[in-house]
Amino acid sequence: MIEPDFILKSYSKTLQNGSFTWSSPSNIALVKYWGKKEHQIPENPSISFTLNDCKTITTLSFSKKEDNDDFSFEVYLDGENKEGFKPKIETFFKRIEAYLPFLKDYHFKIETSNTFPHSSGIASSASGMSTLASCLMSIEKELNPEIIDEYFIQKASFLARLGSGSACRSLEGDLVVWGKHEKIDKSSDLFGVKYPFEVHQNFKNYQDTILLVDKGEKQVSSTLGHNLMHNHPFAQERFKQAHKNLSSLIGVFNNGDLKAFIDIVESEALTLHAMMMTSMPYFILMKPNTLEIINKIWAFREKTNSNVCFTLDAGANVHVLFPEAESELVNEFIKNELVAYCQNGHYICDRIGFGAKQL
Repeated sequence: MIEPDFILKSYSKTLQNGSFTWSSPSNIALVKYWGKKEHQIPENPSISFTLNDCKTITTLSFSKKEDNDDFSFEVYLDGENKEGFKPKIETFFKRIEAYLPFLKDYHFKIETSNTFPHSSGIASSASGMSTLASCLMSIEKELNPEIIDEYFIQKASFLARLGSGSACRSLEGDLVVWGKHEKIDKSSDLFGVKYPFEVHQNFKNYQDTILLVDKGEKQVSSTLGHNLMHNHPFAQERFKQAHKNLSSLIGVFNNGDLKAFIDIVESEALTLHAMMMTSMPYFILMKPNTLEIINKIWAFREKTNSNVCFTLDAGANVHVLFPEAESELVNEFIKNELVAYCQNGHYICDRIGFGAKQL
């Protein structure tokens, strides 16, 4: 699929009003996307586990209006009007208007809530933009009932990407690839695709416990962070490394090699932070407790031969990843040794899931 394929020439139906509700989860990248070109195109491919319980639920109500000069919408989070969210939605609508020409024909009421705490370091833009894109695609499917499921998902992912890059990886699961990669047929910079190859039983129902080290506002916005990769002295090597790590993971997912999985995933997390530390301006996004947790995980793994590992997003919180078979052992370790490093003892237990659902 290429960009013009996402522009429908005309609609066969008309629609006065209605509403759709979708839920969509966040996701956690194993190979990280860091650095983007124009129009939310990634500099390197990424692959993520789709989460199951950390999700956004959005109801989009719409009613036809008389003029179609401007976008018209209101946004509510947990029932509270959020004027502060409007500029981001407006930017999103401007980016996607060419692909959804009905946007100015309706007044929209966007009512959204998250199953996880706001500013908890979980990618709410990924779950939020993917639910909104799904709701908008439900309207387009009403206007053109011939839309098939495959096109629906691809276009929802394509639209979500224009709101938040990583949002395009939240539509499906349990593993999603975004970004063109030579060994993954049909992979695309324009949308996420379900990982197409065999995945060993070791990686089924993988667990992700998110340790909330710092629940404050992000120190560096994602947009600023990605922009720091322009002219970064190590950027080109980093992009090559991501391609190589994704190639290696194909073999790892096939043969179930948990030790090799750990090496790639932890290296990717630390590389992301290394790129931030060596940018100009430079940032240290980890907190002292982030490092304490990492060292505790390494010591526990050495002592028990467990397959627990960590990954990080662009922040201080730690995602603790482990196979379902080790749940009892690792959950005990988290409670006894890691929760002490969480802000107010807060952490979230999740596992991998299968993407967006219409409710």
